[in-house]
Amino acid sequence: MSELRIKHPQVGTCVELFAGGGGLAMGVHAAGFRPLLVNEYAKRAIETLQTNPTPEGGKWPVKPGDVRDLVDDFKALNGKVDILAGGPPCQPFSLGGAHKGMEDERNMFPQMFRAIREMKPKAVICENVRGLLRPSFEPYFEYILNELRLPFEKRKAGASWEDHNDILKKKLANDEVPPSERYFVKHIPVNAADFGVPQIRQRVIIVAFRADLGVDEETWNGFEPKQTHSDEALIHSMREGGEYWNRHDYVDDDAKARTIANLPKLDYDDHKTKKKLELQPWRTLRDAIQGIDEFEGRPLQFIEVDAVENKLQVGEVSDHFGWPGARVYTGHTPNLLDRPAKTVKAGVHGVPGGESVMQMDDPTFNGTGYRYMTVRETARVMTFPDEWQLAGPRGEKMRQLGNAVPVKLGATFANAVGNALRSVGALQQSGGKP
Repeated sequence: MSELRIKHPQVGTCVELFAGGGGLAMGVHAAGFRPLLVNEYAKRAIETLQTNPTPEGGKWPVKPGDVRDLVDDFKALNGKVDILAGGPPCQPFSLGGAHKGMEDERNMFPQMFRAIREMKPKAVICENVRGLLRPSFEPYFEYILNELRLPFEKRKAGASWEDHNDILKKKLANDEVPPSERYFVKHIPVNAADFGVPQIRQRVIIVAFRADLGVDEETWNGFEPKQTHSDEALIHSMREGGEYWNRHDYVDDDAKARTIANLPKLDYDDHKTKKKLELQPWRTLRDAIQGIDEFEGRPLQFIEVDAVENKLQVGEVSDHFGWPGARVYTGHTPNLLDRPAKTVKAGVHGVPGGESVMQMDDPTFNGTGYRYMTVRETARVMTFPDEWQLAGPRGEKMRQLGNAVPVKLGATFANAVGNALRSVGALQQSGGKP
């Protein structure tokens, strides 16, 4: 049974902001945290959250609308929230955005800090793009971390973020703030593929724990998720006669030979390579389509040319329908079946150019050798369960997926945060209601 469908004992409570299509919310829920409030602004994403039941068959406690309007809701949850989770809109810091960063009105980090002040959660999980770590944003990223460390030190009206950061740094250096109003903070650069997600997705995860609970650097180091999958292990498993082809024995010899011919060489005497070979292989787009891991070995049906040309639904799993017009061009290379999928992006209009195009085993397929990934294939590389229904037209569904956190990645970090809290007695040690 898929890990995400197992009904875990409830060990705590959570609130999800900027929930989008529900990836992080599902991941935190899978770790045993009961949602008290789920907020989202986008119409179609709200419909998605309202349409789908929780794994127990209940309704998600969706509070639609602008997070800036949630005042009484936050205050009513003061002291009741174990984990506050969210991915503030990333366009200000994304390579695909306008790079305005802290000056962009879409920067919602201040609302995360307000939520922390008003709810005082035990822990925080925040996901965002790697663009936050770019040198041009380094001073502001330091400010984000400092404000998360001291969220109750409100920025004065009219003060610049630089001035406020100076105040925060002085208070941190002098250890002036009581532990109940401070947070221990860590940021972790991650590639989702390193944790079994069949997609290259470079992100930064920020975790924070209220300082009075006792989770410190040493405690977190004992629970911080470690890499479980590697590219080196994937390459090794694809060598002639390798395990990878055993589970994909339907692949014809020509397609297999092309993949093997393009494999980079591995230095088997290198110490780092040896360590990476001890891990599981990265999961590929082909793995996702064939149902490896989360999908219990249930392959999606093959999309024939007729389905592509006529936008036909194929099989019983929803959103698995063809889409015409796939092509590749400069700057938009295709997804390869035997690599993790490229980063799923939201794009200005839902799908950016050739980003969701995949190269087929048959180079003559539809006269080009390419087709678009279906919405369901895209959902699978984001590790959304097949039962999860996405609202809206194709472009809106792809936008929700591009803006989401892979469910598996969210669950990995939510479990780690939960285990760290349990280790200091801040959560139940076993099941039951929080």
